[in-house]
Amino acid sequence: MSFYNKVLKLLVSFFPLNRKRTSTVALRDFLEIPYEELEERNLKAKAQRSDRVAAHKIQEDRLRDLADEKGVKAVTVCFTDLEGRLHMLDYDKKFLLKSYDNLTFDGSSIRGFSQQKESDLRLALDWSAFYWLPADIFSPGKVLVFGEVLERDGSPYLADMRSRLKLFLSELYDSQGLTCNAANEIEGFLFKGLQAEQEYASTGKFEFVTSGGYYHSLPGDPLRSFIDTAAEVQRALGFANEKDHPEVAPSQFEMNYSYTEASIAADQVQLYKLLSRQVAFRLGLTASFLPKPVTGINGSGMHTNLSVSKGKTNIFWDPNGQDSLSSAGWDFIGRILNHALDICLILNSSANSYRRLDPHFEAPNQIKASPIDRGSMVRIPIGNERSQRVEVRSIAPDANIYMALYALLKTGLEGTLPSKPPRRDAVLYDNIYDGIEGFSKSKYITSLLGADVQSRFASLKQMQADRCPRALGTLIKQAEVQFHHEVYNQALWSQF
Repeated sequence: MSFYNKVLKLLVSFFPLNRKRTSTVALRDFLEIPYEELEERNLKAKAQRSDRVAAHKIQEDRLRDLADEKGVKAVTVCFTDLEGRLHMLDYDKKFLLKSYDNLTFDGSSIRGFSQQKESDLRLALDWSAFYWLPADIFSPGKVLVFGEVLERDGSPYLADMRSRLKLFLSELYDSQGLTCNAANEIEGFLFKGLQAEQEYASTGKFEFVTSGGYYHSLPGDPLRSFIDTAAEVQRALGFANEKDHPEVAPSQFEMNYSYTEASIAADQVQLYKLLSRQVAFRLGLTASFLPKPVTGINGSGMHTNLSVSKGKTNIFWDPNGQDSLSSAGWDFIGRILNHALDICLILNSSANSYRRLDPHFEAPNQIKASPIDRGSMVRIPIGNERSQRVEVRSIAPDANIYMALYALLKTGLEGTLPSKPPRRDAVLYDNIYDGIEGFSKSKYITSLLGADVQSRFASLKQMQADRCPRALGTLIKQAEVQFHHEVYNQALWSQF
């Protein structure tokens, strides 16, 4: 027998050719929950949060769930920076169960957070904001929980707008028995290719996946397949879906879901954008929430419906009021309109967002309220005792949703009423430079956010504005995309 044959015989004895190969996947046994069960679990968790079950009770339930579910491998902890960008850290489950009360991260690496000399910040887990994740979209064995950013001494971090919103809503409920509700209508675009926004720096264009328009998309085409899949994920996460459809512009989408308590609604906005991007990525596409990524067509908004209830009573409803809106509802609108220019930068926080405030494309840039005029900053939709609300239309989908809801709700309830109606020709700023100036000089913003956060946010926006042309013109400029807070990375930011 030749040497070659001896070696071959020896190899076969160790690795028989007819032995069935074992898939590496079979070696793992990570949690995969059917979508119907996911929806039940997430709706149950959402109900605990809405019913204000004691925090320590919810924590006990979640820690027990994690310990009992052997197939959970990691916990994704989320927090949002000052500009509104979602950040995620994955913690090994075993480590998290031992160390959940002592989590830290490098805050100096997050724009708008601590300086290099301050560095470390703490993360506390908001166990009420806990989600079981679809394994086919987010990987088997993962769950997600939102975090609250804390100072080194454990006090709330001033630039964490999620904590600010949550505290305001809690104090409002405890002192007056009021619950603020929100429903956000978030539009986005679906573009060909992976990382289309980051690649815009080299390609200079976005490519539509379809040329269909409002309500029109063939079953099974790329846009409809994306919407169908994303809506399934949304439903599994407990969003309580209502309707979904292609929007007016080509490749544009919107997936609507029911209103809920405002802090839950804010988290759902972040999850909506995350799951949309993740589903698109799985399809080899890009979900974009730039307000106006392509000129000549409608941009994307985030119309935000707001109402306030006391117990089971919607205090915005009055069947005898103008447009069936109560005096409390009209005062809420009046305060927002009175401070429209103060909060304009909060609602439209990127250079690109001011392209959307174009009256030729149903843009809500007029500082007024109307039940029918969609160019108005605030609209009063048709409602009833349960659904009566006000709709703020001027907010862009790239806004920091926690800061935006905090500003709108606190302003609507506690801001200054106007001494006279706004001028008929009053409009919002048409460029970010004016928005920054108005925001920076506003004494109302100082009282709303504090001088520190006001200065930090204005500085971040000024850094972006300085890299973008003041006159937007008719073409999308590369800098609008490259230095957009939801798009940039360290490499792109360095290419100035």
